[in-house]
Amino acid sequence: MQKFKPFHLVLEDGTVFEGKSFGYEKAVAGEVVFNTAMVGYPESLTDPSYAGQILAITFPLVGNYGVPNDTFQNGLSTFYESEKIQVTGLIISDFSFEYSHWNAVKSLSDWLKENQVPGIFGIDTRELTKLVREKGTMKGKLVFPDGDDIEFINPDDENQIAKVSCEEVITYGEGSKKVVLVDCGVKHNIIRCLLKRDTTVIRVPWNYDFNQLEFDGLFISNGPGDPAYATTTVENIREFMQTGKPIFGICMGNQLLSIAGGAKTYKLKYGHRSHNQPVQLAGTQRAFITSQNHGFAVDKNTLSADWEPLFINMNDGTNEGIRHKINPWFSAQFHPEASSGPTDTEFLFDVFLKTLEASPSPSKGGNVKTSGFDVVSLIEKELQSKKAATNQAKLPEFLDREKSPEGGFRGLGSSVAKVLVLGSGALKIGEAGEFDYSGSQALKALKEEGIETVLINPNIATVQTSEGIADKVYFLPVTPDFVERVIEKERPDGVFLSFGGQTALNCGVALYKDKVFEKYGVRVLGTPVQSIIDTEDREIFNRKLSEIGVKYIKSEAVTNLEDAKRAANELGYPVIVRAAYALGGLGSGFCDNDEELRVIVEKAFSYSPQVLVEKSLKGWKEIEYEVVRDRYDNCITVCNMENFDPLGIHTGESIVVAPSQTLTNSEYHKLRELAIRIIRHIGIVGECNVQYAFDTESEDYRVIEVNARLSRSSALASKATGYPLAFVAAKLGLGYGLPELKNSVTKDTSAFFEPALDYIVCKIPRWDLGKFQGVSRQLGSSMKSVGEIMAIGRTFEEVIQKGIRMIGVGMHGFVANKEFFVEDLDKVLNEPTDRRIFYLAQALENGYTVDRLHELTKIDRWFLHKLDRIKKIEKELAAVRSLETLPDELLKEAKIAGFSDFQVTRLVTKCVPDDMDDQIKVTRAYRKSRGIVPVVKQIDTLAAEYPAQTNYLYLTYSGVAGDMKYLGDHRSVVVLGSGAYRIGSSVEFDWCGVNALMTIRKEGFRSVMINYNPETVSTDYDMCDRLYFDELSFERVMDILELENPMGTIVSTGGQIPNNLAIKLADANVNILGTQAVDIDRAEDRHKFSSMLDELGIDQPRWKELTTFEDVKEFVKEVGFPVLVRPSYVLSGAAMNVCHDASQLENFLKLATEVSKKHPVVVSEFLERCKEIEIDAVANKGEILVYAISEHVEFAGVHSGDATTQFPPQKIYVETIRRIKKIAGEIAKSLNISGPFNIQFLAKDNYIKVIECNLRSSRSFPFVSKVLKLNFIELATKVMLGLPVEKPEKSAFDLDYVGIKASQFSFHRLQKADPVLGVDMASTGEVGCIGDDFSEAILKSLLSVGFRIPKKRILISSGEPKSKVELLDASRLLMKKGFELYATRGTQRFLNDNNIQATAVQWPDEEGDLNVKSMLAGKKFDLVVNIPKNTTARELRNDYIIRRGAIDFNIPLLTNARLASAFITAFCSMTVEDIKIKSWDEY
Repeated sequence: MQKFKPFHLVLEDGTVFEGKSFGYEKAVAGEVVFNTAMVGYPESLTDPSYAGQILAITFPLVGNYGVPNDTFQNGLSTFYESEKIQVTGLIISDFSFEYSHWNAVKSLSDWLKENQVPGIFGIDTRELTKLVREKGTMKGKLVFPDGDDIEFINPDDENQIAKVSCEEVITYGEGSKKVVLVDCGVKHNIIRCLLKRDTTVIRVPWNYDFNQLEFDGLFISNGPGDPAYATTTVENIREFMQTGKPIFGICMGNQLLSIAGGAKTYKLKYGHRSHNQPVQLAGTQRAFITSQNHGFAVDKNTLSADWEPLFINMNDGTNEGIRHKINPWFSAQFHPEASSGPTDTEFLFDVFLKTLEASPSPSKGGNVKTSGFDVVSLIEKELQSKKAATNQAKLPEFLDREKSPEGGFRGLGSSVAKVLVLGSGALKIGEAGEFDYSGSQALKALKEEGIETVLINPNIATVQTSEGIADKVYFLPVTPDFVERVIEKERPDGVFLSFGGQTALNCGVALYKDKVFEKYGVRVLGTPVQSIIDTEDREIFNRKLSEIGVKYIKSEAVTNLEDAKRAANELGYPVIVRAAYALGGLGSGFCDNDEELRVIVEKAFSYSPQVLVEKSLKGWKEIEYEVVRDRYDNCITVCNMENFDPLGIHTGESIVVAPSQTLTNSEYHKLRELAIRIIRHIGIVGECNVQYAFDTESEDYRVIEVNARLSRSSALASKATGYPLAFVAAKLGLGYGLPELKNSVTKDTSAFFEPALDYIVCKIPRWDLGKFQGVSRQLGSSMKSVGEIMAIGRTFEEVIQKGIRMIGVGMHGFVANKEFFVEDLDKVLNEPTDRRIFYLAQALENGYTVDRLHELTKIDRWFLHKLDRIKKIEKELAAVRSLETLPDELLKEAKIAGFSDFQVTRLVTKCVPDDMDDQIKVTRAYRKSRGIVPVVKQIDTLAAEYPAQTNYLYLTYSGVAGDMKYLGDHRSVVVLGSGAYRIGSSVEFDWCGVNALMTIRKEGFRSVMINYNPETVSTDYDMCDRLYFDELSFERVMDILELENPMGTIVSTGGQIPNNLAIKLADANVNILGTQAVDIDRAEDRHKFSSMLDELGIDQPRWKELTTFEDVKEFVKEVGFPVLVRPSYVLSGAAMNVCHDASQLENFLKLATEVSKKHPVVVSEFLERCKEIEIDAVANKGEILVYAISEHVEFAGVHSGDATTQFPPQKIYVETIRRIKKIAGEIAKSLNISGPFNIQFLAKDNYIKVIECNLRSSRSFPFVSKVLKLNFIELATKVMLGLPVEKPEKSAFDLDYVGIKASQFSFHRLQKADPVLGVDMASTGEVGCIGDDFSEAILKSLLSVGFRIPKKRILISSGEPKSKVELLDASRLLMKKGFELYATRGTQRFLNDNNIQATAVQWPDEEGDLNVKSMLAGKKFDLVVNIPKNTTARELRNDYIIRRGAIDFNIPLLTNARLASAFITAFCSMTVEDIKIKSWDEY
């Protein structure tokens, strides 16, 4: 690694920050100030207002896009704000030595050296900012520890204005209006803004007497230091005032105009230097985001009677501009020319020009004096004319209250007393837990307003469907007919469509088009439906964009294949095809020719009537902005995000960073301005997301799409910034303006602001493609990931490595993993899969250069350089022979770059895997002894400019001090969260974690959560007292526990991840609350559990743990096929399989032996046609307090997470229930359980075997808790806290209703995957519905997961004889009900033999008119029942084609005979109209 000279920042209070030099090597002194902007360092550093100051940039990653080569036009710099760097010195945290940008010619480091300005990096800029915030601006110096010391300097002791002003008169332009510009340190962009507006600019020195010149108006510029030095300027301004001609001042110009008008100025404690200062136009609800850089302010209390404030700072109430009541004189303390920063107030230059036009030039004999000049109305007119020019969408009538008297309006008030919120239903690929989070926030916002809420969401596992969130919950399908029936019954005043994903949006659009809302007088709150339609219909959308001069991707909407081909050929291949109104890029893909187009288009039409063919911009960058707008037309962007992967991979599939890392100020704010222009034009009220394609070689862009609702990115943006988007969007939908709301993190600054980040976040998707047979691993324009994580840190290296560990795929970071080897590296780099990040590591190992990798992947070089740096640190660590010889500096550098103790141990000690756990403890102890420990940093939305009132935290090694003060009072209870959503661990564990937190809080303890999933409610900073958004690794959990010193830790509510940590934590003397680690191990370790069951005389399926092929064959001979093969520790059946014959067994074992690391393979006898029964329970010291027994509809063999579950059980013997209770009681006692647990049983007749026992909450806890109306987790948490708990009286036998939990599958997203269920879990989500009887409950549930009741034709292929018999009664019912039955040959013969009419179809590989494959493609069936059987290769292939065809052409598919019978019996015995509309509280 490059070596840098130690360099120190010394503050006047004696504080010393140690860093390294990266600029010109000299010692300097000045005033230390901070700027919270996240872009624009070339512009800021050349701003003359920074003269005399040592600038700290709070955003930690600086230098990313290098420095452009400056050129001059008309004597003005093209890219900079003056001729040279103006700051005295630069302080940053992390420097990018390798920059990347098409317009850059040198590094920031080289530029500083050229300008002889020193720079220091490696500084904890957050800690520095807090010091300056608390103590005020301080004198400081940058010195070399071994060099000469220098004195402190106070720049206010000299006239800084005189130092930066020009020395002679300079004239620019030849415009019709002449403006004298008094140069107090003018930024070049001010002159550019004036020249753009047909002016001649006469730039004069600060002390020049301009009154002798002939001109139309006066402009007073920005500048550094104390305005008190500019007495000459003030006298000249006063003399000019005698003419009555227009004056406009900016920044220093505001202060000098105020002094000329008789007011006083004062020095602010630490100044305003940022891009996100909110200012309000005095006396209105209009607010603006502004760029600022000043240390002095006008004392508004000293303004004379002729003057009044024009703008007010919404955070601290300071003056932001003044105006004269009669004359055309006004000023702004902020920078409307904004370079760098947002351009929202550039219109003030137009207002100034208007004042010049309103005041005829004296040279033309005009009278200058104007009576009663009103700059506010001029500003309002200017904004109105801009609105008219962009033909802005009208607000819904009930929000358009601009005519109402000021201050008389707080929200919609009493006109909205009851609101309906539509949820998103089951979690699926493309629409997951983020909508539980956004819906919960919206309901919280409505509750705060005292509004009655009604929620429709069949997803029983969510937090939003819990008691106390909504007033009424309906577990019903979110479809137009059911929603209409709820509206008819509940009569809400308003409805929100934007918190339930595409499901709620599509449903709402359908109800709007059918005039249902109009019929019942229901207002759509927030964004009007027409605006939603405008964003979803591509042709309307493109037309809307062209009206405001915004570029979009050339495309054509088509409704048939022929038109699609024509459009593709006219646009030119490659093209992308997408279905309109579809979520997560469903039914989309890239095509290079007509044949590829045909395949994708046919599939897309099965999801949508309209398909879009658009020009592909694969390889461009993808950038997103989250934008918010209120009814007063105030707009902010809350977060922008940049995809690590280039365009061509769906944004949900891409690694994403926030904020963007490779955009310059000009690019960032260009896209920001476009996003605001778009949402104003479309008429969004609330929140929306704008996605761009951005050229990598210019500032060219295209808008990809706008989501007029809360999206996955909204949840990510909320968690990335701490800005509660959904909560605010709900308030705005009720009619509040942003200026009327407060920032929920600081509690006293305004909600109208744009968050400033002093960290970087990285989102990485989690895929579970290994669970599906035959699925394509290639990533493209359609989503396949099932969850995501978010890592927070202060370097990119840190967050990418943290993130890779968080996704939980057995990797330890970017490097130091098990070998990932692939023959054709170029191919896998060029055609991305879910493993591309690891292939990048292999490529770097193999000597690929960054340029070669960029060529293959089109990933920006900046990201690749950072990955290369991780690789270089890995090599340095590997070159060290032992911990004792590991230099502290290298260890610290590795930790800052996100290396875990595991990686360091593996690379440095080179120990064997078996010694790893012990060796890591040695590494940890050694690291701590060297003083290398992480610090806790707070997310506060404003980069430490204001203190936060919430504890939203992360840990990092990039820092010298933490933000938290720990009391050490043992009142904390730490709950370990469930990590990324994945198949087998989803929102149900978030429900468990949230309920544990709520109980802990209620009982008077401090609730602490550790989790890293941005889609969850548990990672909401107001859900607990302290939220650590960080890893759930042993290392990180121990770091937190050592700081928290808690009363205890809960590992049993977050699924398998915390459970797996129990033993390691217990070994480290952590107090685990509830069931102890030794007992958890006895349940998880197959041998110990099995011996315990033997001792208790409890039966279990025969099994054996085996290490060789020979042993396996021997055991199989003994028990016979089928057998179940699986590794030891597992969640959701990872790598489990049922083998029916010797060849299957051999094939599978080749895979399974790879899966299990330390553990050999376990083979058990597999019992067919058994019932599977589960018990969920809570015990206290081994005694069961409460239990729920549920029964699967399907026979055992379908994973419990995929099975349809009924509770209370409907079809099991009383004797069976009695025996299950008895066995559960014995196990609870033997394992000494205190807390939640779940046991799975097999039952045949009254014969019962135990499959497994989990000493943690299970996936079905929310379901049984809500059906029984008894919160199992609340009870379990009280038990674990050691509080006295009464045994509840309630029993499931008293229920006069039934709950059914049904699974949601996302096979349509997983191209080529076989949609068949087995022992390995495949579902991505679930619903739970309640009915008066089994038929009603199962119908509601299956309709909620996307089944439709068939209209006419049904295809049956019923598999082996047993399932043929099982489907016989259902088939007879279908015939009676008049359905047309089609069947494959064997099934058709069987049905006919039993007097059921059915038409035979040909197999997919046979010719004929009734070829089943063609019939599926033609959507000739309304339902397909295909029961798989293990027979000949041909039958297997044909069966697969039928199942896959049903999925690809969007036809409901059932592959289990018992479930098919239940569904058919239900819809044949009752109609949808028979389903009662009852809310949860009515059962």
